[in-house]
Amino acid sequence: QVKLVESGGGLVQPGGSLRLSCVASGFSFSDYEMRWYRQGPGKARELVARIVDTGITATYPDSVKGRFTISRDDTRNLVSLQMNDLKPADTAVYICNAVRVTTSYWGQGTQVTVSS
Repeated sequence: QVKLVESGGGLVQPGGSLRLSCVASGFSFSDYEMRWYRQGPGKARELVARIVDTGITATYPDSVKGRFTISRDDTRNLVSLQMNDLKPADTAVYICNAVRVTTSYWGQGTQVTVSS
């Protein structure tokens, strides 16, 4: 059974940091590109970070570049998202995604709220 379980969300003040984790099971994790998406209230789902199966290449949209860092540990089937200098606009449900060719798996998401 495929599972992607996110954790690490919560309430943080502007300028603060959070580290999200996603633990995967039920598929060959190291063969998959891993992504983090977010979906804010009333907004479309947005890709915020991706890391290829080799772990060498990571890409980010301009909205988070320089503040978010994605990493993976294939020995633990774990992908993480370090988020620094958080802004109220970063408030969203953050969702883990695994992609390989036409196969895609999704987690349930973890809520991140940035507010003073």
